[in-house]
Amino acid sequence: MAQTIDDIIADFDFLDDWEDRYRYVIDFGRELKPYPDTARDAEHKVNGCVSQVWLKSTLSEGTDPVIEFVGDSDAHIVRGLVAIMMVLYSGKKASEILAVDPEAILKKLGLNENLTPQRSNGLRSMIGRIRSEAQASLGSAHATQH
Repeated sequence: MAQTIDDIIADFDFLDDWEDRYRYVIDFGRELKPYPDTARDAEHKVNGCVSQVWLKSTLSEGTDPVIEFVGDSDAHIVRGLVAIMMVLYSGKKASEILAVDPEAILKKLGLNENLTPQRSNGLRSMIGRIRSEAQASLGSAHATQH
């Protein structure tokens, strides 16, 4: 499976139709790290998603911490979208997360035009949650768990 967002974009460019791309996204979702059952709760649930989506973060120490994300969903296609967002954002410094232009990435992947409005809104909710955690972590000089 793809290791970087550029690999995913290249794979998407290679696939001709959206049926193949949807299958790719669903398969990609199967590669997600296991999500802890203890974090399937209201605190970790991403609001604004039609399907259930959970997101958990762990921060390193420092004023610009590295943030590791794990996520999951109860819907196959959304699980794949979560996996793509993990490639895009997890393991990066908070400042790097905030420097990513999510709309440009979604446009390159063609996700804006090819997802239902509910899924697009859910994806934006997930991105918003990731970005707000990055924003909140900047300047906090102690390690925390969310």
